[in-house]
Order: sequence, then C-alpha cells, then structure tokens
Amino acid sequence: MNIRDNTDEAFLADVEQWLDATLARMRALFASHEWVHAECRTAWNAELCAANLVALDWPRELGGRNLSTAALIKFHEMCAVRRAPQPLNSIAHSILAPTLLKFGTEEQKRRFLEGIRLGTEVWCQGYSEPGSGSDLASVKTRASREGDGWIINGHKVWTTQAHAARWCFALVRTDPDSRAHKGLSFVLVDLKAAGARVEPIRQITGEADYNEVFLEQVHVPDGNLVGAPGDGWRIAMAAAEYERGIYFLPRVVQLEAELQDVETLFERAAPAEPARTRLAAALATLSDTCFVIRCRVDAILRRVATSSTPGTDGAVLKLLWSETRQALQEIRMELLGEAAMLGPDSGVRFSEAAVATREFLWSRAETIVAGTSEIQRNIIAERVLGLPKG
Repeated sequence: MNIRDNTDEAFLADVEQWLDATLARMRALFASHEWVHAECRTAWNAELCAANLVALDWPRELGGRNLSTAALIKFHEMCAVRRAPQPLNSIAHSILAPTLLKFGTEEQKRRFLEGIRLGTEVWCQGYSEPGSGSDLASVKTRASREGDGWIINGHKVWTTQAHAARWCFALVRTDPDSRAHKGLSFVLVDLKAAGARVEPIRQITGEADYNEVFLEQVHVPDGNLVGAPGDGWRIAMAAAEYERGIYFLPRVVQLEAELQDVETLFERAAPAEPARTRLAAALATLSDTCFVIRCRVDAILRRVATSSTPGTDGAVLKLLWSETRQALQEIRMELLGEAAMLGPDSGVRFSEAAVATREFLWSRAETIVAGTSEIQRNIIAERVLGLPKG
C-alpha cells in the first residue's frame, strides 16, 4: 500500500493498516518461537526497508520521509505493541543513522545512509574489548596514521550481528599516548577489508548473535573517520543517548506485555501456598516497578521529541528495565515448572515454553549489554547523587 507522509496523522493512519497486514503475513510464515531468529528478523528488516519505514525523520534529500520525532516514537510504539520482530539492522536504524545525521559529513551521509535505508548494508557496533567491556575509556584497539588513512589493529568482543554485518562503527585509539576517554576516535570499518575477521560466540540460548572481531592491519580511509581525531568519546556518548532513547522504547513495551503474560500464567498455574502468596507479592512489586519504568521512558521520549537527550535518566531506565526483566523471567520459569526444562529448541510442540526459556536465558545478559548494572550505578552515583568517583 502507499503510505502517505504529508502529515504525521496521515502517516500513522496508513502505517497502522500496513503493520496489521504485514505482521499477519509474517505470522503465517514464522511461528512465535521463531520471531527472535535471524531469518525472521531479516525478513522484517526487508519489509521495513521496502516500505521506506527506516528513514522516517531523515530529510527528503537523503531519501527520508521528513516526519517529526513524535511520529517516529509513535511508530516504534505501534510496532512494539504488536510484538513485531526486532529488525536485523536495528543498530544501524536507531543508533548509527542518527549519529551520522548529526556528526557525519555530507559525503558520509550520502555514502552510508542509503545502504541502511534500503537494507543492503548491515552494521554492527565495535565497542567492547577483552578486559574492557562497558569501560569504553579503556579501549586498546589502535589506529595509526598511514598515507591517506589509518591502519587499525585490535580485538573487539561481544559484537552483536558482526557475522551478518558488512560494516562496523568502532571506537579506536588514534593517539597512542592518550589515556582514558581522550584520544579516542569514531571510525567506520569495512569488515570485508583485508585483515578483518569475525568469529561467532555460541550463547547459552544456542544462538550465535555475538561475535569476536579481529582487526589486523586493517586499512580505513580518512573519509571513514566521523568527526575529528579525538572526537570519538563525544560521538560515542551521543550514540549511547540514542540507544537509551527511542531504541529502548520497544523493550519497555515488551516488558509490559510480558508482565501481563506472566500474570495470566500465574492465575492459570494456580500455585499452592505458600508459593502463591510469595509470587503474588513479587508480581505486585514488579508491576509497580514497570509503572515507574513507563513514567521514566515517557519523560525521556518527551525530551527526545524536543531534540533533547535522555541524560542520566537513560542510565536509571536501563538499570531498572534489565533487573526487572530478569526477575520477571525467573517467576515465569517457576510457574512453567517442568515445561521450562524443555529448552529453547522445543518450539514445534511447546511454543510457549520455548519462548519463555529463550527469554529467560537471554535476560541473563541484559544486565551486561549496553553498559553493565555496575556502570549504570556508577553513573547515577556520580552524576545524580554527586558522589566521588570510585
């Protein structure tokens, strides 16, 4: 269907119909336990790109629809409420694209945004390193000046979707004498270039979405450096703001839906006392926390809609969401009982148990990815409470 974009209202009315029809078609192709798999996420990414629903707030000269941030937020919420899959290239859609729009040169925007909009180039994020993790100030991957570009040597780890990606936006150290966050730069690395190698990491879920990325004498042209040398920390922190803003909304909506599912399961499973009273109290506490999370994400989105940034509220939101979701998944597993032992590969006959087990296993990583709970607590302690740095 033709999706109008002359006004936010016309767009939202048309896209609601498009979502219902397209997701119905997706459900005919993929079972519920398959929606987290790469095949389904790739298909959904292709649907979004074909309908030009990736570049909603981009300027028209770059192929975008030039809609408001409010329309972008509403679209993401509509997808989340319908439990749409996460598109395979969501890191590029929600983190890299806005970063390039703000910090990239006109040449970089023309070169790289088109592949994101059309779905022809998948991206990954090269931040974490062995021994560094969430502490980006300790990045050791180095880029040395050579001719018309840079030679990169280093090792990235826990790199989501690197096995499917052509490109990686990475934080590297361009000043060999620098320490902490100074001397870091934000570069765009071609993973098909000589010297780049990707090795998948098998996860506890059985999937291999995370990877190690080895960079040995990889040449990066000067035009692939975003901002000036040494600007990497500032740009990476802005990218993190995008990650904890609109990109985070579907996860909050998912949490709310999962809470409803677990509350329904609680009534259906009818656990005996004293487990019933204990679990009822735990669910009531999680329900209250979900309300707080929703209030915080709504406040963040109001600021994003006025071109502000989440600031330290992003750290509070990430901490609350990840720890609440882990606790909720633990209750769901307890209520499922023996069915929870079937594992995430049991989806053909036991779809509900397969989805629940996979989400429980996946949630164990959610207090680590995108900044550990320890890092979030440090941010809150230093920037909100004014405590000295540890």
